[in-house]
Formats: sequence, structure tokens, C-alpha cells
Amino acid sequence: MRVAVTGAGGRLGRALVAALEEAPFTGPFGPIAWSRREFDLDAPDVVTALLARDRPEVVVHAAAWTDVDGCARDPELAMRRNGAATGVLAEACAAAGLDLIVISTNEVFDGQRRDGRGYGPDDEPNAINPYGASKLEGERRAREAYARGLGGALGIVRTAWLFGPPGNDFPSKILAAAERAGSAGERLRVVGDETGSPTYTHDLAEAIAELIGDGDVSGTHHVVNWGHATRADWARELFRQAGVAVEIEEVPASTWPRASTPPAWAVLEPTPLPSGEPVRPWPQALADYLPTLLRQRTAASRS
Repeated sequence: MRVAVTGAGGRLGRALVAALEEAPFTGPFGPIAWSRREFDLDAPDVVTALLARDRPEVVVHAAAWTDVDGCARDPELAMRRNGAATGVLAEACAAAGLDLIVISTNEVFDGQRRDGRGYGPDDEPNAINPYGASKLEGERRAREAYARGLGGALGIVRTAWLFGPPGNDFPSKILAAAERAGSAGERLRVVGDETGSPTYTHDLAEAIAELIGDGDVSGTHHVVNWGHATRADWARELFRQAGVAVEIEEVPASTWPRASTPPAWAVLEPTPLPSGEPVRPWPQALADYLPTLLRQRTAASRS
């Protein structure tokens, strides 16, 4: 099976390419990696030529403008990149009868839920920031393209709070902040009123590969590591595993004003995978990631 991945140079794209290289159904040549050079969100019309050249049977659309504050500062650009470009891709894939998986986000929901449950696929989206609105528009346009019944199946995979190589994620940033706080003899202030589903890109990529291998990608899937945490909870678990001694002071998100307003409750209810096995708890995934993260930090400090 020929599988193409957009955004192949990004955090999730890299993990997807690696997972699909190990998947038996992609054959000896592995997946087709479309980096920004091949598929640019600012020039999505090139996809028709790409499909004709590479002839994939499935496309995983991982490319996105994920700078949530940048999206808030330029909502029109966010709509073009995350909404309109996804629509162009979906139209081309549907017309060619290909399966398409669109990666989306928990930020299509407003985060106002108070019952302690994660958002499920049947819950009504209500984005409260331009990033979430642009991703929701991408979902809408993709569904519209496939509703015409030209061929192929559409899958929407929503996820949340991604972490993983190459760094510059929450774990790497909070470790750096802890080092600075420790050197200054200060407590580390960490947000305590945002709760989400920390998700390891490796695990998400493996789950997407499982969906493709099952032969039916259709529907809306919520794929996150099991469990949820506040930012402060996440930091504490990271420091425990890394053996970092720093005192945490929980503060509200309003401590650091931002261009974007993130959902306070960013928790997704996982949907079953074909195997029936849940994605493992996020602390276990964090433990797998930690050696890579620490090696990257050591290398960076020596350079």
C-alpha cells in the first residue's frame, strides 16, 4: 500500500514516516514523505501533480500551521493554511478515490466542560481561538469533499498536547525553565488551570498506522495517550522521572498573557482502535521519551 504523509518534516510527520516504515503494508519502499518543499500549505494546488506523480492510495495530512499564537495574530492566514489548504487536498484525494486521514486537534472544542469527561467525537465542536477555528474549518471542508461520494474514505484524527522529538515541546521547555529556576534559587511557576491529554507522537503515529492497516480509516477518531494532567502535573511527573529537584508554584494561565486563548479543559476521550487495545498511559510514554530528551539537552549544552 502506498501511503503519503504531508508535513513529513514536522514533529508528527517524522513519527508517522518512522511508524509507516516499520508497517508491513507499506512494502519495501516505505511511505512517501511530502515535506514542505513538496506540499506547501501556501500553495496547495500542487497536490494534483503530486498525486499523479506518486500515486498513493492513502494520504495522511499532518501538515498544519500549529503556531497557535501566530494563528491568533493572523486568523486569515490560519484559515488559508489549516482550512482552505485542507479542503484543496481533500477535493483532490476524493476525486482520485483515495483514502485521506486529516490530523486535527482538541482545540476545536471550547474547553468549558465541567463534568470531568473528555470530549468525544459526537460532542459539538465550538472553537474559541483562530487555530481551533481554522482546524475545524479544515475538518468541515474535508467532510464536504468526501460527502459527494466520489470515492475513498475520510478519517479525522483529533489529538492533543503532542510531545516528542525533535524537542522544543513542553517537556524540553519546562526542563530548561527548571534549570533556570534552580540556578536562581527560585520556585518554578507552572500553569495549574489547564488540563489536557499529553500525547507522544510515537504512540499517535503507531495508532494511525494501525487504522490504515485495518483497511477502514473512516470516521472521527480521538487518539491520545490514556489519562490527563494539568501542565503542573505533567511537569511534576517529568521532574520525578528525570530526578530534577525543583519546587513548583501553580499559577493561572492568565499569568502569561497570550495572543491565543487555549481551552482550559483540553481532554479528549479516546476512541477504540481496531485492536481494541488503548493507547498506553502518558507517564509510560514520557518515560520512553525521556532518554532521547535528555540526550538532546546534553548535546545542546555542549554545542
